[in-house]
Order: sequence, then structure tokens, then C-alpha cells
Amino acid sequence: MATEKMNNTRSRSSEDRRFLDLNQCFPLRPIRTDKELAKANAIIEELSLRDDLSRAEDDYLDVLGDIVWKYENEAHPLPSISGEDMLRHLVEARGLTQAEVARGAKVAEPTISAILVGRRLLNRNRIAALGRYFEVSPALFLAAE
Repeated sequence: MATEKMNNTRSRSSEDRRFLDLNQCFPLRPIRTDKELAKANAIIEELSLRDDLSRAEDDYLDVLGDIVWKYENEAHPLPSISGEDMLRHLVEARGLTQAEVARGAKVAEPTISAILVGRRLLNRNRIAALGRYFEVSPALFLAAE
């Protein structure tokens, strides 16, 4: 029992050291400049390429990702995009035809065409069908207000 407790303490101590080393390299605090953002993204990229992260390193990466996300959303917000524009983007980016999307999403081809030219709106059923077909969150088709 004492040996197991010592091993757990050593393991935790090693984990704590890894976390502290990363935090010393780039402290987990709010990002305030694009220069700090670039450094944080470099660390995220480096850690993301590894497949042997310790629990502490994984925790650090998770928290740093949240900090980067917060800064980017505040400093560099993305413009709102309509559901129709998102559909158009997905169709073009994947090199699909309207007929292929209609068949795959089980939505009538004239409906897909009408949505893309702004004559019809996306409704709940169409959004759900398109989300399933493109394997994306249906929320992508909802414009942010």
C-alpha cells in the first residue's frame, strides 16, 4: 500500500512538473496581443502533433485552446454568414452539384436551387437533412445574430 501511494505521488509530481514547465513557457492567462496569439498557436500546434501527451499536457492544451478561442472571437470576430451562404460554400468546397446534394440530403433539387438563389428559406427539416448529409452541425446553417 505504501509503495502504491509513493508511485502515485511520483506520478502526480511528474505530471505537475510537466504542467508547470508548459505554463512557464507560455503562462495560462488572457491573451492580449496577436504576438501572444502566434506564440500560443505555435505551442498548440506542437502539442497537437504529439500522440504521447500526459494528462497534464492534455489539460494544458485544453485550457490554452479555450484562451485562444476567446481572444480570437473578441479580437478577430468572423462575420455572420447566412445559412444559404454556408450551403453554397459547402457545395462549392466539396465540388458537388445541386443534384448530388439534393439526392444525398433527400431534399428536392428545385428546393436546393431555390434556397441558393434566395427564393426559399432553410427550415428545420432542411437544416437537419443538410447537416446529416454534409456531416456537420446543423448550427452551421443558422446565421449568428
